[in-house]
Order: sequence, then structure tokens, then C-alpha cells
Amino acid sequence: MSKNSATPRACEWHVDDLHYAGLSWGPATGTPVLALHGWMDHAESFSELAPRLKGCHVIALDLSGQGLTTNRARHATYNIWDDLPQITGILDQLGWKDCVVLGHSRGANIGALFAAAQPDRVSAFVALDALAPEPTETDMVNTLRAFIEDTRKQNQKLSRVFASREDYIRRRGSQGNARTIAEKLSKRALAEHPKGMRLRGDARLFASSAVKLKKEDVETVLKAIRCPILNIWASQGIKAKRPALAELVRFAETNISHYEQQVVKGEHHFHLDSAAADEIAEKILEFLAKNAAETPR
Repeated sequence: MSKNSATPRACEWHVDDLHYAGLSWGPATGTPVLALHGWMDHAESFSELAPRLKGCHVIALDLSGQGLTTNRARHATYNIWDDLPQITGILDQLGWKDCVVLGHSRGANIGALFAAAQPDRVSAFVALDALAPEPTETDMVNTLRAFIEDTRKQNQKLSRVFASREDYIRRRGSQGNARTIAEKLSKRALAEHPKGMRLRGDARLFASSAVKLKKEDVETVLKAIRCPILNIWASQGIKAKRPALAELVRFAETNISHYEQQVVKGEHHFHLDSAAADEIAEKILEFLAKNAAETPR
């Protein structure tokens, strides 16, 4: 498969007193694609997939508190909707009237909320090994209690320090990432520290959300997305382990006419595997070409 240059360009934006960092691939005149990474990842999680999206101008953000983007203020939170105003501000600074939103895992959950709430800004939505926030039936009081207690606990924690980059790689491996994938994620995830390597990700990302969406809330989100949706699942990813996600997919298949589902071999971070990235890119480019007439810019 022919590709854009594999070497990304560094990007940065200042929005609402936050400094956002990111990476860019492809021609500035290409189809605009905004890529949103998963939990405790960063823009380089698209380093295999983005160059393969020939003809696209892919900009991958480091979402707040991750990668090279600054942490939110001490009183602030990391709920999945907290980056949405800044995403809008970044699109404004880019001069993008609309774009394709490409999200992986937590980034796909954020992308779904953005596509639902700002439908005129999203021409197509591509979700990798996720679709929308996983619904829960946890009651409101217990959710708020966990939010308060977790936030206070994580606010008092210092960033995790690994003895070496190798320790970080082994840790990700124990959580299911192939070594090659953990190595690709390690550079932007870590910073030098007197005792080894400090994890850049804000510890508050481990805290429980203030509100968790129920089944009817998530269904409302999906029904509000007006653009075509391509949902690509990893064969060994998270859907098989989470019945609520499988039920969400059945809802989408039954109730959303512009929803398309595909499966690609691999684990949750399959878009960082070169062979899987080839297949994912092919499916995305076919999807965008097929829906170009329906999503004019």
C-alpha cells in the first residue's frame, strides 16, 4: 500500500489556557481527519495507521493530561466530555469547517459524543475497538461517591515512576500489549526522571467519572450522529469481554442506517500493528470514498 510520509510533523495549540500538542501526517490539502487516542495513550498511537491514510491530512491530538499536552487545573476533571470544547477550538484554529473523526477506545467514546453534539463539524466517524461510552446501571449516588473519593486520592498522588523504559514496556506487556506496540508507545508516554522514567499521564485519569451514562443515554448519543459511521473491532479486543458493548453494536445495526461494522485480526491496539494497520487503512479509505457523495465538504 502506498503511504504518506511516515515522519510526522509536530503541532501545538493554545485553547482555554491549555497547551495541546499533537502530530500531523499527510498533505495539508488532504481530507481532514482528527484522530483521538485511547486512555493513557497519545498521538503516536496513530503512527502506523496515519501514514497509510493516503490522501488524508491526519492530525492526532495528545488529549489533556496525556502525551505532551498539559494537565488540567487541580480543580478540574478528566470526564470523557471535558475535552470537547477544546476540540472545537482546535478545529476553529485549523480552519476546518468539518472533518472525519477517527477515535480509538476512549478516543472513540469522546468522538461519538462530539459527533452527536456537533454534527455539522463531523463528516464521518470511524471508531476503532469501541463505539460509544459503555453504558452502566450504577446508581448516581455511588457514582458521585466514587468520583469524589477517587479524585481526592489521585490528586494526592505523584506521577508513577518506572525504573527504566524497559520496566514500562514490560508493564504494558503484562496488560496485553505486544512488545512492539509497547515500545512504540513508550517514548511519548514517558519523561526523564532522577529515579528513572516518569509516566506523563495525569494520575487523575485513573479517577472515576462524575457521571456515567445509562443505556438510554448512549442510545440517544448514537441516534444523534448524522454522519456515516465505520466501526472496526479487533478480533481479540474488548467487545468479547464486555457484553454491554456487544449489545450496543446490536442496537446500532438495528437502529442506525448509516452504521457499518468490520472486524480486523489483532488485539486492542491493533492499529499499531503494521499488518493490521494496512487492513484498517484500506477499510477506512474505501469507506470514505464510498460515502464521499454523502459527506461533501
